[in-house]
Amino acid sequence: MDVVSRRLKLIVALVLLAGAVVAAFTLPVPSPAELRNWAAGAGAVTALVFLAAYAVLTVAPIPRTVFNLAAGLLLGDVLGIVVAITATAVSGALGFGLARLVGRDLVARHLERKVVRAVDERLADGGILAVASLRLIPLVPFAPLGYCCGILSVRFRPYLIGTVLGSLPGTIAVVVLGDALTGSTPPALLACYGAFAVAGAVGLARIARGTANAGRIRQPATLDPVREEIVRAEPSQHMRRVSEE
Repeated sequence: MDVVSRRLKLIVALVLLAGAVVAAFTLPVPSPAELRNWAAGAGAVTALVFLAAYAVLTVAPIPRTVFNLAAGLLLGDVLGIVVAITATAVSGALGFGLARLVGRDLVARHLERKVVRAVDERLADGGILAVASLRLIPLVPFAPLGYCCGILSVRFRPYLIGTVLGSLPGTIAVVVLGDALTGSTPPALLACYGAFAVAGAVGLARIARGTANAGRIRQPATLDPVREEIVRAEPSQHMRRVSEE
């Protein structure tokens, strides 16, 4: 029964993954003119409809940049940032929950492998800082990182907080620089991406260094009880010899 259940989950996971990949390559990305017309027709519900579309579509590996740019174009700076970061949180939570629901059992047996266990421990121990650092690096895809955190041992609350904090700078930059929809990437946007990548790399380096230091500190600590037993045993042995004499 357990084998059948695992196979069923594997099939479901493969179908969902295939659907996400197909959606990423086949769903049309609306042009700025189409977005303007859609927003004008939607009226006051534009923000809600946009939030829902953003949150649902980016659960699949579809780049968030176009949605952030559209948020700035359609909703303005302040409302665009609020809607974009809210949709980011919802999308990240959905991707995490979906991966944990259907993928956790499938990879549980592989968590004992050295490389997988090392990545799992670094992410889990790093908590908010680890997730936020990875989210700051533009080259790390948004949706796949959520899947990875979902199937590994990362807890939901640190993951969600780290996702929001790490995604916030880039989201603000892209929403504010909504004029990048003209077709070229502004140098200021590239500079922001570079700064975020450096900040994320520094955060990951701190986590790696902290884990290494913790490992060096913990290792000799396991010998302390043995040393204490020897120290305690020496006076008692000495007293026993004196009493025998």
